[in-house]
Amino acid sequence: MKRHLFVFSGPSGVGKGTVLNKALPLLGDITYSVSCTTRDPRPEDIEGKTYHFMTKGDFKRMADEGKFLEWAEVHGHYYGTRKDIVQAALEEGKDVLLEIDVQGALQVKKKMPEAVTIFLQPPSADELAKRLRGRGTESEEELATRIKNSVTELDFAEQYDHFVINDIVDNAVCEFIKIVKGYREEL
Repeated sequence: MKRHLFVFSGPSGVGKGTVLNKALPLLGDITYSVSCTTRDPRPEDIEGKTYHFMTKGDFKRMADEGKFLEWAEVHGHYYGTRKDIVQAALEEGKDVLLEIDVQGALQVKKKMPEAVTIFLQPPSADELAKRLRGRGTESEEELATRIKNSVTELDFAEQYDHFVINDIVDNAVCEFIKIVKGYREEL
């Protein structure tokens, strides 16, 4: 049975994690692919669950060996999706979900045009900046970089197959689930 690769992205602070934490338990039978990163873990991060943390040297070696389906430098750190993990899950008949940045999503779509891309966007750029500030996880310099990059990322929404506005979390969750189930019904 053919399964789908779902690629979920949006600007930093838009609420991707919040939407997925509510949606995934309701969807069942979907493999969440944990990305690799070179950024330092935050207090709430769990190795192997939120990210696979690695050194820049190890990351670059894997990238040079072609072991990533996609990878990018974002906010001064490397992020990537291991190709072998995604392929294995699809071959086992499971849907796979990637939560990745815009650069990575466009790389995946180029390599796997059948991937379903979903962009989560804020109700406004001002609301996004407010959410980023409210997290309190970045320095002022990091915050300024994320806000600047987020505005740029919003311009890519039109290149996605679907977009969901995260104005009310429960509505965004329902819309995300509706999109995934729509593709499952095509099987």
